Amino acid sequence: MIMERSERNIAVLFPGIGYTCDKPLLYYTGKQLQGLGYEVIRLSYSGFPANVKGDEAKMRQCFAIQQEQTEEQLKDIDFSVYDDVLFVGKSLGTVAALQYAREFAVSARFVLLTPIEQTFCVAFSSDAIVFHGTADPWERTERITSACTDRKIPLYVVADANHSLETGDVQKDIDNLQQVIAQIQEFAGEAFTD
Repeated sequence: MIMERSERNIAVLFPGIGYTCDKPLLYYTGKQLQGLGYEVIRLSYSGFPANVKGDEAKMRQCFAIQQEQTEEQLKDIDFSVYDDVLFVGKSLGTVAALQYAREFAVSARFVLLTPIEQTFCVAFSSDAIVFHGTADPWERTERITSACTDRKIPLYVVADANHSLETGDVQKDIDNLQQVIAQIQEFAGEAFTD
């Protein structure tokens, strides 16, 4: 199927603490979106403290670091010139994507990969999709399911998958990754349909 594309589309990849844009979910999402005609911006972060999970003070520090570095990396981009803006966040990056869109009034659609509790504390439109693994130690499946149901956001659950959407079975992980990328492609393609 050939999609009619808008003149300009942009996707920004917001990684997490240890999950950079070179890791499978973000790497292949970026490649796929480039193939769909998106300009892809891959953010990178540094200076996070160690042992963040369960430590609210360190988590707040991470949010501050990420917000400052996001603003610096995106300061020269005028999102208003794009026909479609897609923010793809992973873990802590889901919060950064939503906060940036809210703070700078960017009309974006969102792909939220393994969101954390704080993700759903940020107000955002329901033009989003969420991916979650049932063995994710950072967030309970029931909470993610409830938050997505309340906001009428499609949720794709990967059975037995951790915070990287991996199960430990390489072939299963490759199959799951392929399905996740296909869902993201379909979501991105919605911008090109009437």
